[in-house]
Amino acid sequence: MAATIIPPPARAVIFDAYGTLFDVHSAVSRHMAEVGPDAARFSETWRAKQLEYSWVLSLAGRYEPFWTLTEKALDQAFARFPAVDRRIRPRLLEAYRALDAYPEAPDTLRALRARGLKTGILSNGDPGMLNAAVASAGLADDLDTVLSVDAVQVFKTSPRTYELVLQALPVTADEVVFVSSNRWDIAGAAVFGFHPVWVNRLALPDEYRELAPRAVISSLGELV
Repeated sequence: MAATIIPPPARAVIFDAYGTLFDVHSAVSRHMAEVGPDAARFSETWRAKQLEYSWVLSLAGRYEPFWTLTEKALDQAFARFPAVDRRIRPRLLEAYRALDAYPEAPDTLRALRARGLKTGILSNGDPGMLNAAVASAGLADDLDTVLSVDAVQVFKTSPRTYELVLQALPVTADEVVFVSSNRWDIAGAAVFGFHPVWVNRLALPDEYRELAPRAVISSLGELV
């Protein structure tokens, strides 16, 4: 299967970070007992608002670092779930800087590099967030590049964000496999000309059908 997912011309496999390599819900999961019975919905709200703020700012021609949006999104989650004790806020933010990597991520990255492919991250996360996440997960030695949209001051799905890959590596768009768990990100990568692979862990229904992924997988391990 991997041979059909990664076409022969491919020279690089680039990953989205949050939700793709790193479990965005692991921060709340670590403090499940303290957050309480609304933990799952609280975490979903935190994530949804984080992304919503990035899209609204980009469409308005404005930019704030993703960490700032992460803090604001967390505050909105607290506002929507007032029963959750706000005193846990510093611990949740600390946990978000060291999210759990999905278990198959390290072996997948190593296997891809063993095949001679470049590996990297392209993320909305700002450099401080990404450096902390990569270090805490022990992935630094398995990545050739870690790219943040902070360099162009706009969030995905702006084409300027995907262009960062071509500036960082000696590749063309059709030599890049782009892997993301976010269907909207897959759509943006398809428009740009990458070979997008959707990691659909939750078996969600498809959308953006005119901007289809090259393949749909349920685990990063299926890439190799």
